Amino acid sequence: MRPFTFLSAALLAATAAVPAAAQSDETGQARPDGPFTTEFFLDRCTHETTGSNPYYVLQPGWRLVLAGEDEGEEVVLVITVTDRTRRVNGVETRVVIERESVDGELVEISRNFITHCRETGSIVYHGEEVDFYENGRIVSHDGSWLAGENGAKAGILMPGTILLGARYFQEVAPGIAEDRAEILSMTETLRTPLGLFENVLKVIETTPLEPGVREFKKHLLDVGLGQDGPIVLIFAGFVS
Repeated sequence: MRPFTFLSAALLAATAAVPAAAQSDETGQARPDGPFTTEFFLDRCTHETTGSNPYYVLQPGWRLVLAGEDEGEEVVLVITVTDRTRRVNGVETRVVIERESVDGELVEISRNFITHCRETGSIVYHGEEVDFYENGRIVSHDGSWLAGENGAKAGILMPGTILLGARYFQEVAPGIAEDRAEILSMTETLRTPLGLFENVLKVIETTPLEPGVREFKKHLLDVGLGQDGPIVLIFAGFVS
């Protein structure tokens, strides 16, 4: 495991100003009384299209497959770091594709534009293009955004420094995509078909666009996303 690096003065200051105990209660529910960091000094980053931090692998060919039952339907999510890049707001980014199917039918493809900040180790989120499907046809692009367009700017997908209680925006696209995360625990365990994982990072994600909606995710050291709500990791590795 690589040593943790410093995220940014902004995130450190925000976390210090809002104690972890004041940000989430003992049930893991996010509380609305703490700020979320929106400024990350990303212009100081050397943005790389490959790299890794402890909980995110940004290497072409890396693939994660999560699956499980959600409200009686079988959900499969495939996340692949492709060999393609895309320039967003003057920054060359790596294209990471997510494909989600429900009961064997494709429902969403998103192309995510991501970099690794060399100085901080953070995984930076520059936007996404989203296609929603019904009966094999694209019906919507809701949630699509790009840094530098319509007031949107890049956020932090995964910090390089993991600080308990840290709160930060992952997407900063006003009125379109405003996902934000809070780190709840760094010592979880997670049993998956691939085995038992320790020192698991637990995060709660919310958005002011959908008040009351909460999503819990768990991230695995040197692997990446291990659980997203009811779906869990069933494959992790490099593919051609």
